[in-house]
Amino acid sequence: MARFTLRLNGTTRTLDVDGDTPLLWVLRDDLGLTGTKFGCGAALCGACTVFVGDVPTRSCSLPVSVVGSGEITTIEGVTGPEAVAVQRAWIARDVPQCGYCQSGQIISAIALLKAI
Repeated sequence: MARFTLRLNGTTRTLDVDGDTPLLWVLRDDLGLTGTKFGCGAALCGACTVFVGDVPTRSCSLPVSVVGSGEITTIEGVTGPEAVAVQRAWIARDVPQCGYCQSGQIISAIALLKAI
């Protein structure tokens, strides 16, 4: 176990976890943020995508020890004009189905809008 201080959705959180623990499980199990989902566990499907800094990152394969001082933004913390645009489009086009992988899709769409 080691102590980590994470910048998460605009706040600072300190916790004791094994440094090899994937960020996904720290978010879900230790911090109770269940919007980020487990899909394939191999960083292929994108259900676990979060922002680390401004970079969409697969959290299922990223050890918490690698995050360092990067700001982590989960689906619970997305804000800004790109986030609002994606959320409105999602609703207007009636995108939601089962919803399982949508948090990762929304984060990826926000990243795309920020890049153009």
